[in-house]
Amino acid sequence: MAAISAGLLLYRRVSAPDAGEPRIEVLLVHPGGPYWARKDAGAWSIPKGEAEPDELGPEPVTATAAKARNRAAGVDLLAVAEREFREETGFEPGDVAAPGAAPVSLGGVKQRAHKLVYAWALEGDCDAGAIVSNTFAMEWPPRSGKQAEFTEVDRAAWFDLPAAREAIVPAQRRFLDDLEVAAGLSG
Repeated sequence: MAAISAGLLLYRRVSAPDAGEPRIEVLLVHPGGPYWARKDAGAWSIPKGEAEPDELGPEPVTATAAKARNRAAGVDLLAVAEREFREETGFEPGDVAAPGAAPVSLGGVKQRAHKLVYAWALEGDCDAGAIVSNTFAMEWPPRSGKQAEFTEVDRAAWFDLPAAREAIVPAQRRFLDDLEVAAGLSG
């Protein structure tokens, strides 16, 4: 069965230096670990992570049951998105949200290996240089028998929409398009 992930796309409105109309910037994160160390364009992502099996309900026995489970999991997936944002950035979503801001669903996309990713946009702001990410352990170097620890996210940055489209994992570009429509601004 396909993995199901959820994340928050934090965005802020900033004044354009050459025009009075504000533009949107989004917070993206770069995956940590040795496999991503030299990759940049097309490697950045929204802060996201996989839902735990108990968050999705009972294991479905048919494809129809799987679709029903995914539909029913919508409420729980926002909680997953908020937890993963916290784990990957160290920020509480409520603490970085703009006053009165609430998460807005951007729907889902299918990434490689049939991974389903659901996202919510949240207007807010934070210091991208102050992120603190969880860590993971893996055998490194390969076949060495040695375990090394790496951060899930090695850095975060704010991108305007054109730059974000270049940086983000291709399957997640649709979230940027949907955000632009939902926020009512151009990049």
